[in-house]
Order: sequence, then C-alpha cells, then structure tokens
Amino acid sequence: MRAVVQRVRSARVEVDGIVTGAIEHGLVAFVGAAEGDGAADLEYTVNKIAGLRVFPDDAGKMSRSVSDAGGGLLVVSQFTVFGDVRRGLRPSFDGAMEPVTAERAYEEFVRLCRGRGLRVETGRFRADMRVFVENDGPVTILIDSRKLF
Repeated sequence: MRAVVQRVRSARVEVDGIVTGAIEHGLVAFVGAAEGDGAADLEYTVNKIAGLRVFPDDAGKMSRSVSDAGGGLLVVSQFTVFGDVRRGLRPSFDGAMEPVTAERAYEEFVRLCRGRGLRVETGRFRADMRVFVENDGPVTILIDSRKLF
C-alpha cells in the first residue's frame, strides 16, 4: 500500500460539484493499494499515518500527530500513486490492485483509521474527483508498505 500524505490548512474533495469530504486542518492521504497487498500492508500504512509526527509542538518542532493537533484526515483513493514511468513517459499502472479488490482495501483502510479515533472524511472510490488542498509547510511524506527497510 502506498500513500502520499500532505499536512494541510484545509482540504476538500468534490464529485460532480458536490463536496464529499472536507477538513479544516490535518492530513490529506492519497492512498493506493498494490497487487498482493494484505492486512499487514493496511495496518502498517494506517499506523504510520495515525502516528505521523508532522505537526509542530509549542517549541515549533514537528512532534505531534494529527490527533494530537486536533486535525482531521481526508482520505482520497488514488491508484495513480503506482504510476510507473521507468519505461517511457506514459505511466503504467500494472502494479495497482484491480478495482473491485482495491475498493474493499480502501474501505478497510478508512475503517481502520476511524478505529484509531481519527476524524476521517473521504472522496468517492472510482469517481472523477476534484481535490482542493491548501498545503501547510508544505509537508509531504511518502509511505510505502513495501519499503519497510
């Protein structure tokens, strides 16, 4: 599982002009599942995002998690995080999980995040979404469950 996580001042996602999810401050996670991902990949990625210390403490050091900072999490399904351009300029998405299984993984990801006590908003799986992000920092982190070492 792969996630591109951004610290934001605010963010929202729209489908057909209707807001499906919005947060004031917190994290946006663009999340994609890879072929062969399982429960361990989900747990790893959720734990990393829930515990990610990218919010400043009183001394200005990044030492607080999204829940410590009172922020929300906007989760956007994003198979394109598996775009592979090693063999040209047109991305190949062969590494991404097929859509039916990926949707179940996405739903489980959201469920696990909520189970960690995070306030979670979402986009809509397989929809043409417009994502509005006001970055804070900017701070952008790549999390990949396949790169554990």
